[in-house]
Amino acid sequence: MEKVTLTLLGAGQRGMGAYAPYALEYPDEVEFVAVAETDEERRNKFKELHKIKEENCFTTWEELLEKPKMSDAILICTMDDMHYEPTMKALEKGYHVLLEKPMSNNPLECVEMGDYAEKNNRVFSICHVLRYTPFFSTIKEILDEGRIGDIISIQHIENVAYWHQAHSFVRGNWRNSEETSPMILQKSCHDMDIFSWLVGSKCTNISSFGSLTHFTKENAPEGAPLRCLDGCPARNECAFYAPKIYIDWKDNWQADVLRSVVSNDTSHEGLLKALREGPYGRCVYHCDNNVVDHQVVNMEFENKVTVAFTMCAFTYEGGRGLKIMGTKGQIRGLSDENIIEITNFNTGTTDTIQVKASGGHGGGDLGIMRDFIKLVKCNGEGDSLTSASISVQSHLMAFAAEEARIKKKVINLDEFVTELKK
Repeated sequence: MEKVTLTLLGAGQRGMGAYAPYALEYPDEVEFVAVAETDEERRNKFKELHKIKEENCFTTWEELLEKPKMSDAILICTMDDMHYEPTMKALEKGYHVLLEKPMSNNPLECVEMGDYAEKNNRVFSICHVLRYTPFFSTIKEILDEGRIGDIISIQHIENVAYWHQAHSFVRGNWRNSEETSPMILQKSCHDMDIFSWLVGSKCTNISSFGSLTHFTKENAPEGAPLRCLDGCPARNECAFYAPKIYIDWKDNWQADVLRSVVSNDTSHEGLLKALREGPYGRCVYHCDNNVVDHQVVNMEFENKVTVAFTMCAFTYEGGRGLKIMGTKGQIRGLSDENIIEITNFNTGTTDTIQVKASGGHGGGDLGIMRDFIKLVKCNGEGDSLTSASISVQSHLMAFAAEEARIKKKVINLDEFVTELKK
């Protein structure tokens, strides 16, 4: 296969901004030949950028997948609750599939998709991009080399960042678990996947605590209106004041991305209009959000390794920090700074590695596209780091953690899966 042809379902920020640029960077290797996107402006922008024929541009995924197979593979970047049906339809038509995480907000659908792809010999990869980052792949190499002996325990924190929580999980698309997914699945299935990979064993038991504590109407400043631009008296003191994040910020690395989500027109006037009328201009204390703003998860694995995970919205920095404790030494790492420290107990020496990474998700977006295209070229012969069969396990961990949080009990993973299939 000289060149892989691709179709995109969902030309939003993840589809158009994270994975599609690979085709522009490597035009001799891959090209997009079709797209489905409900937003006309985004659809037309993608069409022009990738020189797609008008007859291969569709408003909905249903229209596209009614047509005969149009490409070798398909990237599905629709919303969480719109993953299962297009994925199954695409697999049935013979497409290889790269699916945005989470696979589904229904655990049984995750299992069914994985089983179907395996039985029908399709490449079916999930966008767990962290495995492809130089940061986490370097840590995996260090562990596999045995430099800290056997892993005993891991402490890991996901720093969501206060502005990211407000944007995505209070005002934005993933604010309400009844419409999309619980926080532990949508945001932290990445982390569940990384734990499984680094530990190299199956999770057996899981417990969790957490809640929506701050972003509620009870915590609204006195006199705060429903929208920030309606004369909020707390605008000078509030870190979540919408114009402060979406208009005033110039030095935030994701500022342009945030503005493009708020409005297709990112001029000052366009942003003001969007904040007056759209969801991102709402007061963070008067939204219809219900997902947690902090959560802890404790995990026990079959090889007796324990993991303590914290997800918290109330951090200034983003990224992840971890400490891996082994029988011969320890690893400390900060993904946002791409720094890894390895300390040897016997010698007391510490080696520091400054990892080089570029691109979205610390280089993970580029890495997963490279891996997926390679697998498609050889028609699935070879192993994917994030195949559906692997990713199903981390999704089930996330579903079990949410049940443990809600029921305030320890969940046995085998029993959890057995109950699901009844």
